[in-house]
Amino acid sequence: MATPLVVSEVFKSFTMHLRDGLTLPVVANASFSVASGECVVLGGPSGVGKSSILKMLYGNYSVDAGQILIKHKDKVVDAASADPRMVLDIRRHTLGYVSQFLRTVPRVAALDVVAEPLVSRGEDSIEARRKAGQLLEALNLPKPLWQLPPATFSGGEQQRVNIARGFITDHAVLLLDEPTASLDAMNRAVVIEMIREKKKAGVALLGIFHDEEVRDAVADRIIDVSHFSPRRAAA
Repeated sequence: MATPLVVSEVFKSFTMHLRDGLTLPVVANASFSVASGECVVLGGPSGVGKSSILKMLYGNYSVDAGQILIKHKDKVVDAASADPRMVLDIRRHTLGYVSQFLRTVPRVAALDVVAEPLVSRGEDSIEARRKAGQLLEALNLPKPLWQLPPATFSGGEQQRVNIARGFITDHAVLLLDEPTASLDAMNRAVVIEMIREKKKAGVALLGIFHDEEVRDAVADRIIDVSHFSPRRAAA
């Protein structure tokens, strides 16, 4: 497989068990790919399934049908049908994710939150913390905050910790769910440059950006997710 991520004929629906098993279709026949060194943006109006697609790719949502093919450790794995252990291994080594919200273990310092993905992959903790500090400094997070748990931080500060944690690894594929939503102009510019550096390193990036300035600065292609919306097909 020449590209690290291929989505093929993916369907997703939700069953509303409190509504007599009503089935709500969300995504129908989603098919696209992302090449190494490319940033692809999921576009379209709110509610057409952009976040659902990212969550399916990361394994947070199951898939009704179709394939999510990821190049993982020199093999092509269908993440849509992989068992939980394989999904966790893909997350650890191949597929990174930056969400809008930071979820961490309480009372863990921000520096350790950022360093943890490297430590979990066997990197020396001192070196991992050094790299974490470099990213937090680049993102203008004040150094006195590095040793504090990010649960006490503002939304923008938590977002910067989240970005640093997501960007610290060398994952071949990186999912970005509104990574600049809570940032000021200065830090949005930092993230734009970080994305460009990932592209230069050959990372395949797939993201959602409602900020037009950021989207225009990083996108190589925009996929209109409304084409995968069952509601559009039924109209």
